[in-house]
Amino acid sequence: MTVWNVIRPSAKTLRYWQVGLFVVFMLVWQLVSRNEQYAFFLGEPIKVAGRIWSWFLPLAVDANALFPEGLPGRADIYKHLGVTLLETGLAFVIGTVLGLVFGLWLALAPTASAILDPYIKAANSMPRVILAPIFALWFGLGIWSKVALAVTLVFFIVFFNVYQGVKEVSPVVLANARMLGANQKQLLRTVYLPSATSWVFSSLHTSVGLAFVGAVVGEYLGSARGVGYLILQAEGTFDVNTVFAGIVVLTAFALVLDGLVGRIEKRLMKWQPRQGETEKL
Repeated sequence: MTVWNVIRPSAKTLRYWQVGLFVVFMLVWQLVSRNEQYAFFLGEPIKVAGRIWSWFLPLAVDANALFPEGLPGRADIYKHLGVTLLETGLAFVIGTVLGLVFGLWLALAPTASAILDPYIKAANSMPRVILAPIFALWFGLGIWSKVALAVTLVFFIVFFNVYQGVKEVSPVVLANARMLGANQKQLLRTVYLPSATSWVFSSLHTSVGLAFVGAVVGEYLGSARGVGYLILQAEGTFDVNTVFAGIVVLTAFALVLDGLVGRIEKRLMKWQPRQGETEKL
């Protein structure tokens, strides 16, 4: 029996454990950052929080007292954040739709799947970050080069999950549906899509982070706007607190988007038994 089994939190106390772990982490970080040498590399949580506060609530804090070396571009934070969120949202939607369509098509078309299989594997094996300069050449330094890079990251995650989800359909279920007279369109709606839905949502939770990664990496490699651009500028001046502030902001919005995906999943997957219910069975 491990320690975690002994102190396993209940559903009621789980949130307290999560908050407690966060508080302990922040306290340790603050104590370590009291050393100036460590603070140079790790930043200071109070200053990171103050930087975020000064970005979004500039009138509520004396930012000059927190950052005597100069204020970040707080007036432009919404513009930069809006650009990054727009790139991420477009990449997430486009990559998901393309992955869903091509995953279903190749799963239901074995001949096309066999022909394209080596090319799909080669494209998936490619380190897609190296495509960023090519996309910048094709689409310019605007948002579409970042969207294109992020789409390549999202697409393959969704594609392979949809493809596998359709392939996992029970032959018995298919045979029974065909015996009842279901045509291909009805099979797609009532058998294939429900089978692939859980795989799709599993991939979407991963795709949220990858969409942000693609957008930010694209901004790193060539941009004049976006949170990735702000982080790059802060790195150039060794302003580690702004770097961490940008990371925290991106993480917070990624969690919000992931939460929206989770809400949609719960709404569409009501028929699926929850983990606690399956354990009871």
